[in-house]
Amino acid sequence: MSLAVAIQMDPVETIDINADSTFALAMEARRRGHGLYHYLPQDLSLRQGRIVARVRPFAPRRDPASPGQMGPAESIDLAGVDVVLMRQDPPFDMAYITATHMLEHIHPRTLVVNDPVHVRNAPEKLFVTHFPELMPPTLISSDRAEIDDFRAMHKDIIVKPLFGNGGAGVFHVGPDDENLNALLELFTSLYREPIIVQRYLREVRQGDKRVILIDGKAAGAVMRVPPEGEARANLHAGARAEKTALTARDKEICEAIGPTLKERGLIFVGIDIIGDYMTEINVTSPTGIQEINRFDGVSLESGIWDAIEARHASAHRA
Repeated sequence: MSLAVAIQMDPVETIDINADSTFALAMEARRRGHGLYHYLPQDLSLRQGRIVARVRPFAPRRDPASPGQMGPAESIDLAGVDVVLMRQDPPFDMAYITATHMLEHIHPRTLVVNDPVHVRNAPEKLFVTHFPELMPPTLISSDRAEIDDFRAMHKDIIVKPLFGNGGAGVFHVGPDDENLNALLELFTSLYREPIIVQRYLREVRQGDKRVILIDGKAAGAVMRVPPEGEARANLHAGARAEKTALTARDKEICEAIGPTLKERGLIFVGIDIIGDYMTEINVTSPTGIQEINRFDGVSLESGIWDAIEARHASAHRA
């Protein structure tokens, strides 16, 4: 089965071929004989009810100097392709939300991965709040009194922007730290949204586990260990990747959320687990599959494409 696949992503020249999950997905799609197109989010247009994109044929290759051969640009109707991979990096802002509204016009006849309606409805730090028994004590608020009360109760806290990504703007505020007021003033000047405050989990020093779920099933995990003196375990913030395994608690978390992910068409999802708690559910552009592949000798992108192809075939039999 050869599919026409359009990948909505960041510029090809920015790809890290040894870490980028989208690149791994593109390589697997090409190995299966699917035809690939690349386009940027700003190349997407709504024209009299039709969703069109200015695309370029894309042939990925494992060459750090030139990670993809690109053909000439052309404008195509995305209703005419089989699959759209929505894989641009956050921030999850109004541009991102607008793209989900536009792609909603063609889904599911053209299968959009992940489902744009449920991507829009599942910001990573908000979606997780639907599973309160699985997450650490958390407050989402702009109310200074609420924040002060939460800190008085939990002493050691993490403060971060509600729609941040990659570890940006994440602060550990200890019980004797005098910077909370200054931080709240900074956040108020930068963001209109409430902020998220969580009880600090000391287990983060051993690592923040990224678990990949494929169509609602746990498929693998990698531990991201922060450097000395750093509270953030994001690879973008200097954390190192280490081999890990799923614990009984990890499996319990995945089994609890898996049916909801599958029902919502969230085929490729990455969750973050610190100790016994899930802290985020990433449905926008999750990463980690290349690191897991290297540690475990697997091909997660193959499992993702199996799920995409099965979902596509099922939709077109209906």
